[in-house]
Amino acid sequence: MKKVLLHICCGVCAAGIVERLREENYEVTGFFYNPNIHPKEEYAKRLESARKIVNHFNFPMIEGKYNKKDWFYEIKGLEKEPEGGKRCSKCFKMRLKETMEYFKEGGFDFFTTTLTISPHKNAAEINRIGRQISEFKFLERDFKKKEGFKKAIQISKELDLYRQNYCGCVFSRRTDDRKQKTEDRKQKIDGRRQKIIDC
Repeated sequence: MKKVLLHICCGVCAAGIVERLREENYEVTGFFYNPNIHPKEEYAKRLESARKIVNHFNFPMIEGKYNKKDWFYEIKGLEKEPEGGKRCSKCFKMRLKETMEYFKEGGFDFFTTTLTISPHKNAAEINRIGRQISEFKFLERDFKKKEGFKKAIQISKELDLYRQNYCGCVFSRRTDDRKQKTEDRKQKIDGRRQKIIDC
């Protein structure tokens, strides 16, 4: 059985992947490394969610350092990039490089990430970065395929996992907050328009 180090971004994403890797005959060890997650309370919620998955599927998990200062340094100058742009690629690369460092020390055969299970993440870009870091040791996958994301949501509901509503970084949260405010304003305007029509 080959050993794989699985970078975990949150419990929900891990929920749809561990069994699949086991079906492919991999022995899984988790690696929770996400210095991009802000604030610290949000980080704690996602870590607790990941621990629930670890307990449910019974596999070991390493917690990486929460070095948020390094993360802010890494993405400096990209704060205004749109979601899914250059900032995200830098963030993916930072997390995958750190995963590879643990991979080299732990006697694993491969490493991979839960990031590709999200319908909001570009799996091709994540896999490209993985290949760039370590072409023959990165396990390329698009875990959202074969209903991977659907399964993750199903398991997360069964285990009552915390489900976040933004990527993790403070900049993605601002983007989501702006989208929500725009939607709220639209609903208010639609409500007022309907009242006028009803009159």
